[in-house]
Amino acid sequence: MSERHQDGSAGDANYGVIGKGYVSYRQPDPDIADFIDRALGEARTVLNVGAGAGSYEPVDRQVTAVEPSASMRAQRPAHLPVAIDAVAEHLPFSDASFDASMTTFSIHQWSDLAAGLAEMRRVTRGPVLILSCDPQALDRSWLNDYAPEMIAVEARRYPTMGAIADALGQVDILPVPIPLKCTDGFGEAYYGRPEKLLEPGSRLANSAWSFVDPAIEQRFAETLSRDLTSGVWDARYSALRMQPFFEGSLRLIVSRGSEA
Repeated sequence: MSERHQDGSAGDANYGVIGKGYVSYRQPDPDIADFIDRALGEARTVLNVGAGAGSYEPVDRQVTAVEPSASMRAQRPAHLPVAIDAVAEHLPFSDASFDASMTTFSIHQWSDLAAGLAEMRRVTRGPVLILSCDPQALDRSWLNDYAPEMIAVEARRYPTMGAIADALGQVDILPVPIPLKCTDGFGEAYYGRPEKLLEPGSRLANSAWSFVDPAIEQRFAETLSRDLTSGVWDARYSALRMQPFFEGSLRLIVSRGSEA
């Protein structure tokens, strides 16, 4: 396993730096939360791996949260359980401890994808849920026209759907429609609200920006600002402002488990 950052972050991104103010931009979206809730089925005990500040944790089930970053653990609201300091590759639980397990926007941070997914499968009787992005579909977003370097970084970081399936065996891969007013500010969440990405905080809440040269981020902000002012962006993409959902790269991967 790779060395953890000072605040405990175990992946390639240091959330002790980029995680400050994360919850201001990354709130769980109700439509996406409902999608996850349906996939959890009748599970009563749920493990959330790479739980972060608690996005998408169901409040009507018994949740155990695991999160290596102290910065992210500190941002968890009081009504959610205190997260355990642990990593996906070494879960401190016995076999088949949970009815279901889940991880959202986390697997691209793991040092060993196969080991982490094997651990989730080991401790879970029923479904294992992974909310992630299909790297082969990231270029569907207009962001690819404005920041191809950032999209290329994301595509390299996110595991392919095939790699996830290889680790878990038979899975269902479900496209997750992104709502126009999505409250979870990952990049594609602003497909119809480009002005939001001019806010530095919105980019800071997306770890991919921390892997590109600051000059690229500055160029992105300047070009987007200019094109919004001049009307160039709307001339190309105005239909997106009224499009209720966008089918981009977001996927929910479900491994049914022994109880299926």
